[in-house]
This record gives sequence, C-alpha cells and structure tokens, in this order.
Amino acid sequence: MNARIARPAAAAAAAAIMLASLSACGGDDAAAPSGKAVVAGVEVVKDQKLHDLLPEKIKKAGKVRVATDVPYPPFEMYVKEGESALTGLDYDLGQALGAKLGVTFAFAPQKFDGIVPAIQAGKFDVAMSAITDNKDRQKVVDFVDYSQSGSGILVSDGNPSKIEKLDDLCGLKVAVQAATNQLDLLKSHHDACGKAGKGKIDIQTFPKDSDAQLALRSGKVVAQVLTKPAAGWVAKTADAGKAFDLVEDPAAPGGYNASPNGIAISKQLPELTDAVQKALQALIDDGTLIKIYNKYGVPSIAVKEATKNASVD
Repeated sequence: MNARIARPAAAAAAAAIMLASLSACGGDDAAAPSGKAVVAGVEVVKDQKLHDLLPEKIKKAGKVRVATDVPYPPFEMYVKEGESALTGLDYDLGQALGAKLGVTFAFAPQKFDGIVPAIQAGKFDVAMSAITDNKDRQKVVDFVDYSQSGSGILVSDGNPSKIEKLDDLCGLKVAVQAATNQLDLLKSHHDACGKAGKGKIDIQTFPKDSDAQLALRSGKVVAQVLTKPAAGWVAKTADAGKAFDLVEDPAAPGGYNASPNGIAISKQLPELTDAVQKALQALIDDGTLIKIYNKYGVPSIAVKEATKNASVD
C-alpha cells in the first residue's frame, strides 16, 4: 500500500523483525518542557512567532493531543517490546514540531480505523500515523503533508543483479506480499515488460513481508517490492544495514505510485493547521526534516514544501 489507507497485515511482522534494533535507533531524542528538543541529533527551539499562531485552547493546555497507531515501522514503533515509550519517524517529527511551536506533542495509541472518528469527536487534536491524504478524508479533517511515499524495491546487499528501476525486474523472480498494492503494481507492469521486449516479472507471493525477505536472503528471488518506507527501514536496520539495499530510482523518488502522507488535523482548529504547516516548513528550511528521514533510511520520501490537503484523488 502507498501508506496508511488501511492497516497492512505486514505491519506487525515487520515490527517483530525490527524490535531488536529499536533501542539503537530510538530513545536518543528527548523533548524538554522548556520548549527545546533534541531530535535526530538536532536541537530544535521554540519560535515565539509560530507559538503565537496557535489556538488559545492549545496554548492554555500546553500540548497537542496526537493519535497514532503503533506499531507501523518506521513511522511509529515501541522503543522496547512491552513498554509504552515510542520512537519512529512520526514520533520524532512530532517532538520537533512541538519544540518549534513551544508545546508538547503528546502521543497516545489509537486503532487506525478509529483515528479520524476520534478527531471528529474531539478526543484528539491531530493524528500522526502515516495517513494517506485523500479527498474523502479531507471532508472531515485537514492535512499538512510531510511525505510522498509509494512502493519501493529491496535488493540484497550490494545489489548483485544491478536493479535500478522497475523495468529491470522484467523476466526476473521478485517477491511480494500477497493481497497488497505492491502485488497489483507488479502485475500491472507486465505490459511494459512486453513492450520492452522482455519477459514478464516472475512474481513470487508470500503471506508476510518477512517471508519475502527470507526468500531474498536465500537467493530464491532477486528483489522484493514493498512500501518504500518499510524497504528503507529494513535496509537500514537488518543485520546493521548489511543484509539489504534500497533501490533509489530518480524517476520515482517517493516510490512508485506515490501519494501524499499528512498530519491529520481537526477542522475545528484551523489556526493549529496553519501553525503546524508553518512549523513544518521551518523544519524543512533548516534541514531538520531531512535529518529525521535520514535516521529512518528514507530521505527520498521527504517533501520540499509543506503543503495543505495536497491530494487531488
């Protein structure tokens, strides 16, 4: 799937594989009540002008209530299994936004399909959970878009088959999780392979992403197609980054069939949407955002401009 249109079955499996590496990648960033936070090695400080844009109820509370569905690596994860401390791209971005705005971004678990209704009911102010910005959701929440993500290609370390783009998979054995957008992507590429005078992709389906990765490790396939954020995270963390590589196609920096992911914000808080959008742009301009994305192995999905309700689908 491009992002969190719905909860993919592979999320729990991916989380289980990566839990061992979380303590090394998360927990090193900390928010401070004084309006400062160290995120991805960068100290982020309060901008009073941005703070002044916040709605009075947020200023008075001193916090933004954030819904998130955990785990969904690399966006949201637990630092340690069985404990409540969070880490992940969304969590780190939330801490940076909070520090910039001079308030706390207080994350709380919420099942994915209940996130938007919970915002509508006033239980949360925003949601940060790799949510796909689309027209249907824009009817009930506003989005500040912070990434573009789609499908990516994972290969063995060193990329022995020299895969550089989707066309290079034609005629080769490729692993993919069953019943996903990534499987549909591979099937839809058969015509392009034929026009290029190449054979069809030999698609090998697996019940879980982790099973597909085992096939790639053992050399049964030359590549795996999965969401690009997940592919980047696996490439960065599996065997300390020595097991896999992420293919970067310059023609599809966010991945194939990429769509915008957004911070969902209550339509009852337009001032908060404006403040978050401007704070995100500040983090883009000073380089903090790209450092957060680098930490999780997916710098190419970062946006260059903070937009509102960018999706036209």
